[in-house]
Amino acid sequence: MPDLALITAAEISRLAGVTRATVSNWRRRHADFPTPSGGTEASPAYDLTAVRAWLAARGQLPAVSATEDLRAALRSDRMASAPLELLTLVIAAGRMDASQLKDLIALPDDLLVPRLVSAIKPYREVVPGAGNPRYDDMSADSLRTLLRSVAEAGAVATAGILTEGDLDDTASGNYQTPVPLAELMADLLSAPGKPHPTTVFDPACGSGGFLVAASRRGSTKLYGQDVVLGQAAQAAVRITVMTTEAQVTVRTGDSLRSDAFPGLLADAVLCAPPYGDRDWGHEELAYDPRWMFALPPKSESELAWVQHCLSHTKQGGWVVMLMPPATAERLAGRRIRADLVRSGTLRAVIALPVGAAPPLHIGLHLWLLQHEQPSPSQHVLFVDMAGIDTHRTKGTPTRRSAVDWDALRDVVLKVWNDYDLHPDAFDTIPGTASTISVVDLLDDAVDLTPARHVRVTPAPAQPDELAATAHAVRDRLRRAAAGLTALSGGEPWPPAGAEARSWRHATVADLLRGDALDLVRAPMLNRRADVDIDDTTSARTLTVQDVLTRRPPSGPPEHTVEELTIEVGDVILPEMLHSGTSVARVADATDAGHLLGRLLYLLRPDAARFDPWFLAGFLAAEGNLNAAASGTSVIRVDVRRLRIPLLPLAEQHRYALAFRRLHTLRVAADLTNRLADETARVLSAGLTEGALLPPDIAT
Repeated sequence: MPDLALITAAEISRLAGVTRATVSNWRRRHADFPTPSGGTEASPAYDLTAVRAWLAARGQLPAVSATEDLRAALRSDRMASAPLELLTLVIAAGRMDASQLKDLIALPDDLLVPRLVSAIKPYREVVPGAGNPRYDDMSADSLRTLLRSVAEAGAVATAGILTEGDLDDTASGNYQTPVPLAELMADLLSAPGKPHPTTVFDPACGSGGFLVAASRRGSTKLYGQDVVLGQAAQAAVRITVMTTEAQVTVRTGDSLRSDAFPGLLADAVLCAPPYGDRDWGHEELAYDPRWMFALPPKSESELAWVQHCLSHTKQGGWVVMLMPPATAERLAGRRIRADLVRSGTLRAVIALPVGAAPPLHIGLHLWLLQHEQPSPSQHVLFVDMAGIDTHRTKGTPTRRSAVDWDALRDVVLKVWNDYDLHPDAFDTIPGTASTISVVDLLDDAVDLTPARHVRVTPAPAQPDELAATAHAVRDRLRRAAAGLTALSGGEPWPPAGAEARSWRHATVADLLRGDALDLVRAPMLNRRADVDIDDTTSARTLTVQDVLTRRPPSGPPEHTVEELTIEVGDVILPEMLHSGTSVARVADATDAGHLLGRLLYLLRPDAARFDPWFLAGFLAAEGNLNAAASGTSVIRVDVRRLRIPLLPLAEQHRYALAFRRLHTLRVAADLTNRLADETARVLSAGLTEGALLPPDIAT
């Protein structure tokens, strides 16, 4: 009896184009929903054929997707044990035109496998870990499914599906680099009027984004290495398919401990090394010849990667690296930073805006280095893009906007090209860029943070202009305070009686069992391998900080394997208490269509049984949260233990109106507080700059 093709609940949601919560609803509310045929109790799996028939009977089955068919085939066929072998076939199919691929799919079973074996011959050595592919023990139908996926979704997306289970973007500080940033870093390798470097190396290549960007600019010899086999294999496919004229060599392994290219000297190196990796090999690599400046301290893995990249660069070659900001200032690395500056190796440090690349809560730096340049410059360029407006507003004005990559690229490339032409005669751009002499940088700290060196002294404000500004902000503050006072007044809140009311309660766990609620969480970051990061999309991610500060969704989209879209009426609660308190958010039209961020619970109530504002008010009650919380330094809330009163819907609406009013009061208080801070700042600046006089205040 042939094995069943099995599918998980997450895959059912993708197949039907619905959320995980909807699939959970179907399982609980429809007795005819297919029963599990495999998997575990926590993660059951279902017969794909039975699921398709059930969805089709309900009109929920969209057009057949070759990519979903491929995922299903990978769970039940010999394909599941040899996904890397199939990547060689993906390359061969990706290099075919549409008619060739169509003819290949149409071949009868007895001719298909021999034709595939012939097609992959030129690419047998391309994919690391693929070995010697053989397809004679795989079903012809499964192989056709893979070919259809290449025809429908493309070779890169298909390769991503084959390696989905072998990727971990956040392991050891690894993150995918957004495509616009990879292209900017590749552009920095090309000076005006000079050809792009021929040979480019990326020793932490991930899925190959830097090498693809370099090939698009003319590089023809591309070398990459990555410690994660699935990443390296996917990179090999992606680069080979997208760069038909380039010679591509990708290897797997730890670049620092097991350098796959010990003799390689490239024209240029592009690299986003892993951050904060204390287990990079400090002890076993203590006498490694790559440490041309010094053995990096154990806490300075990034400086080990800097020297590794330089060791693979020809004389006069360039290195562009994406670095965490702490590397520019940590005391442990000052000796190596001093040597990089003193030797003229470090040419520039560029600070990027916060949110330009993961991790999104900090502003990363670009380091530009030149190996053994013949005439070292006596100045280092510092560019601070974090302090100027390089964001593009999307949607409502209050939403944190996406990075305007076109504007950022134009500024950075112009500044860099001007400096590269005249490094010792660069004209400072106030607030954006300046050059600092090597002598001035070699102090006790050797701090290379651009914000420290790119400073703007504001022009003195005219007294009448500052007085007018002060009057305007004070007027806004008075109006906000008046609105806050009005909201805090109104009808009295009467006592419930001689004693507080008591209700019959149910826990969230009880309500989940009774189908009154659905509970979902965003998955831990397991980024879809077939999606490049693009922070220009209109969908944003609701973060914990957004919930706590009552602001619109502000995080860039996280294209995970399982995306959870927010709907109007959803109730969202942080998983952890912050300063001993929390807040529950009721999603409105501003939130709808955006994505649920990590460390958040989302409860979707049955509108016929619960008012979302009533639910949110009682969920966030201090006593309720404390009773369901556990932990010491990190206090987590077990949302299933939270208790909700069981009241008629009409009575819920009364409480809901009160909770909405309290929410409006908090929003007004937030606005008043911000305006009070702004007013105090403007008036203080006026006094200290001599533009305003103290008022006549009676003592």
